[in-house]
Amino acid sequence: MSLNKMDLSSFEKDRSKNCTLESPIDDRLKNEPCWLGIDEAGRGPVLGPLVYGICFSPIADKDKFREMGFADSKTLTEEQRESIFQKICETNNMIGWMVDILSPTYISRSMLRRAKYNLNALSHDCAIGLVQKALNRGVNIAEVYVDTVGDPAKYQAKMQDIFPSIQVTVAKKADSLFPVVSAASICAKVARDRAVKNWQFAEGVYIQDNNFGSGYPNDPATKKFLKENIDDVFGFPNFVRFSWSTAALILEREAVSVVWEDDEVETQESSGTSSLLQYFKKADEDQKMQRHRFFTESSLSHLTAL
Repeated sequence: MSLNKMDLSSFEKDRSKNCTLESPIDDRLKNEPCWLGIDEAGRGPVLGPLVYGICFSPIADKDKFREMGFADSKTLTEEQRESIFQKICETNNMIGWMVDILSPTYISRSMLRRAKYNLNALSHDCAIGLVQKALNRGVNIAEVYVDTVGDPAKYQAKMQDIFPSIQVTVAKKADSLFPVVSAASICAKVARDRAVKNWQFAEGVYIQDNNFGSGYPNDPATKKFLKENIDDVFGFPNFVRFSWSTAALILEREAVSVVWEDDEVETQESSGTSSLLQYFKKADEDQKMQRHRFFTESSLSHLTAL
């Protein structure tokens, strides 16, 4: 990877899968204590990936770091973000970065599975995973600063418990309080902007100049895209997060209704009626011993089995 480039080709090979991108890690970042910031881009939109980013730099260079003029990515234009990201890459002896691109397909599958995995839990796990990846790459992390998701005190306690040797600070609006979080915000936003701008639809959908709006549910251009690109059977292209209520309501109203076999069986069992499937059970199969998939996916066991 060149120093001034964030190469998304690995993500673009299969946009249904997650992808991690990272900068080169200079020896200074391994040998000197570093502070690390964490932030995300694309949490709210119904379209496109969610990107988590981290940025890290030697604590000894905090004053130099602040002089680079970092700010919350949401307050900057795309051109300003790209310019600052260029500076980050050119200063790789002082700054390192890493981003996790979470595909819309992954987000939808996670949030819609039977054992619920909500967006907060997904975000926490992604942030924690990025810190661990940096540690695995040898970065000498001494301080971590995080823009909160959910209750800051609980989130901080959770991270501090996982990384006891690192000083962890979780705060609201951390991207405006700590420049290293602002830098992480810029890295995440640059990655998401590029992923969305260059999105190619595997389903054959053509959108002129990829003009589908900001991706936020209340954007008229986004609403128009959703209404015009729904399939009666298959729903939306994989660019859409099916788990968002905006998409779910359109599917419920416009798409073909589906009754899943296991839901039908559960309804029959709860009403005291028998399912036709009961007649195809093996003679020696004890129905009482069959545990519902929910308990298996949730790793729940009987107390007597512990």
